[in-house]
Amino acid sequence: MDAALPLVERKQKAARQRIVVAAARLFAERGFDGVSVSDIAESAEVGRTTFFRHFGDKQEVVFAREQELLDALTDENLDDVAPRGRGLRDGLSALQPLVLRLCAHVSADPEAYRQHEQLVEANVELRARSAAKMQLIAGRLGQLLVDRGWEGPVGFLAAQIALACYWTARASGEGPEALVESTAAAFRQVLAL
Repeated sequence: MDAALPLVERKQKAARQRIVVAAARLFAERGFDGVSVSDIAESAEVGRTTFFRHFGDKQEVVFAREQELLDALTDENLDDVAPRGRGLRDGLSALQPLVLRLCAHVSADPEAYRQHEQLVEANVELRARSAAKMQLIAGRLGQLLVDRGWEGPVGFLAAQIALACYWTARASGEGPEALVESTAAAFRQVLAL
């Protein structure tokens, strides 16, 4: 619970959240290129220094949610995994619940999800940054498997396939409301091969 955090940390977390919310609103109104760091800071009622304490640039604000997911991907996420073996199918089976939880998290606010996707799709730099973030997530997923005893090539291949299941669900066009089920369906198809 946030109340358990020291006051300074709660204020920093609140400032970060105000920046993220202000940026999302401004990007929706003006588009990515129509918004400056100063605009975001002013709207969030923080100084530019505070903005840069939390984000390296305005692109990073767009991917704040993805960065939180990346930071949250720790070995503890696989604590409930008891694989039958260490093969590719086992790696995919181990990652499936985690990837589905991530999908549920990113699509919990369908309108915010849609706005994020539209913003990224409309800007070539954001599309490139999105692809890089997804590869970081795949790398982290693969490392989780390796840390749990999978051989590197198997763990990282399983992570790439797991990410492909997510991308397949995104491409289905059924929207954020169906993201979890569409991703689960993609996993079922792969695991049935």
